[in-house]
Amino acid sequence: MAQNKKSFAGNWIVRNLLLGVLFVVLIVAVASIFLSIRTRHGKEVVVPDLSGLLASDASHAASAAGLQTIVLDSVYMKRVARGAVVSQNPKAGSHVKPGRKISLTVNSMMPKKVVMPNLVHVSLRQAIAELNSKGLMLGRLDYVADIATNNVLRQKYRGSDIAAGKEIYTGSTIDLVLGLNGSDALTFVPNLRGYKYLSAINALHNSSLNVSSLVFDKSVRTYSDSLAAMVYSQRPGATGVPTVLGTGVTLYLSLDANKGDN
Repeated sequence: MAQNKKSFAGNWIVRNLLLGVLFVVLIVAVASIFLSIRTRHGKEVVVPDLSGLLASDASHAASAAGLQTIVLDSVYMKRVARGAVVSQNPKAGSHVKPGRKISLTVNSMMPKKVVMPNLVHVSLRQAIAELNSKGLMLGRLDYVADIATNNVLRQKYRGSDIAAGKEIYTGSTIDLVLGLNGSDALTFVPNLRGYKYLSAINALHNSSLNVSSLVFDKSVRTYSDSLAAMVYSQRPGATGVPTVLGTGVTLYLSLDANKGDN
């Protein structure tokens, strides 16, 4: 009888130990699965190009890619559809985790005035960021000999210098005169194939290059079409050969995403 009691007690202890171990393993497994789903560990998605889309359409496009959008700012651009996306962060083509929020700047319904910032003596990269924050457009980049490459020497509006502090409508185009040191005067033409109109221009400016001309095919009939059109060819191409800063690039654009494949 005593032997049976000992046997029963031993089985009960072993059984509870096994159940305890099983419970811990189960908890760890569930937590691991939950964290994996929560963080989507190791998974990334490509940020779509939302430029030119209405905010609602941009939200749908982002959702289809597993992302979200949030409108953080607005600017006014004369020929851009009201409510259309002007810029986004992260940029199109970036690799991010699913669920990431894309910050959008959209075209406002009515124009507003902003104070022209002082871009003189800042770098081109800083100048671009400042213009974007004010809702102003970067126009032509003109280079002159100087000790510092891409140092802003002058800021111009409609062909004349514009002083910092002057009120100007958002969407206005600002041209920059920049320094060019002979020992640091080269850049590379990026491959813009598949880029939309505005994104292609931004990419050229970020590479210290100009837009020589824009050539739209017959599929592009309106300005809204031009915003949705994609680059199918460019001259010069992305050959990997260095070119001088300020070089002009001609872009050929179409609404046909397959144009230029052959």
